[in-house]
Amino acid sequence: MEDTPMDDGTVALETPADNVFVPPSIHHAATLSGETYTHFSAVPPSLLPEPNTTTTSSSSSPSNPSSNNPPCVLGVDEAGRGPVLGPMVYGVFYLPLSLSDALLKQTYHFDDSKVLTPTVRSQLMQALCTPSTDLFDSCGWAVSCLSARDIGANMLQPASSAAYNLNAQAFDATVELIKGVFARGVNVAEIYVDTVGPPATYQAKLARVFPTTKITVAKKADSLYPCVSAASVCAKVTRDAALEVLYEARAAGDAAREGEGEETEQESWGSGYPSDARCVSWLRRNMHPVFGWGPECRFSWGTAKDMLETKGGVKVEWPVEEDDENSRLTDYFADSSKGKDADELGSWFGTPAGLEAF
Repeated sequence: MEDTPMDDGTVALETPADNVFVPPSIHHAATLSGETYTHFSAVPPSLLPEPNTTTTSSSSSPSNPSSNNPPCVLGVDEAGRGPVLGPMVYGVFYLPLSLSDALLKQTYHFDDSKVLTPTVRSQLMQALCTPSTDLFDSCGWAVSCLSARDIGANMLQPASSAAYNLNAQAFDATVELIKGVFARGVNVAEIYVDTVGPPATYQAKLARVFPTTKITVAKKADSLYPCVSAASVCAKVTRDAALEVLYEARAAGDAAREGEGEETEQESWGSGYPSDARCVSWLRRNMHPVFGWGPECRFSWGTAKDMLETKGGVKVEWPVEEDDENSRLTDYFADSSKGKDADELGSWFGTPAGLEAF
């Protein structure tokens, strides 16, 4: 898979800020090991039922949210669908219906993360994560970080397996995030989603999972609905920070291998998009002939596959086992050039030597 070409201005906006805020949604151990994970912020107390209000278990389910909770609007958006490096991050953002425009649009000026500068995105995320701010006290959010390793592994499954393409992975991440918000007791009354594919088709799929909630799926929803803009910022800043964590770990490892005290200045991988010359240059410089790259790379992307095939990567062909049940251990060691009647154990351990050998 490849992303669509980007001009220099877009590449600059997609590149993390030098001092990007590292939010609590960065789980360092999982990020560095290439694991997919989900992070939920604490639900603001103002969005939960009053302490003296009792709620039955059935009333807090996604199909029948508690009417005692303030009705909330929830937005969904992603960041990093097209890059060859780093995770794809899905974000959800929720707050009371009455605050959506006033707080997000008029006070904080949230917008599609792709039109906000990296510094502005980072500052908005920091305000959201700072206790005592009105954003922190009134809003909740969550992200699902789909690691580059897992994206590639799912897309490169054998042909005999059921395909698990990027759209299916994105849909599952969206559903699990929304279910997680419901499970935490939030009364989600309306859901707004930036579409993946035809809006009507995607909306119908979500409506089958959440039949009692008003759902709107639209193109450019991150520019139309403030809650989607905020979800876009949560996803983008989390991805930016993940890229920085991965790059710093990779750079530290390279420096350690080259020797203590020797500092090497290398150009960073930039935005991680194939249309970013810094990204392609970094991939070429750091490609291992057998293993390629680390958990930061999506091996299913055409950029990575083509580079391995044409720039010196070692091609490994795994044998197809036609009748695995009848295989014998010695079949893996026998010298096939000696025919069927060859001494199987002898060809591995050696044959006995008679007196004539001495």
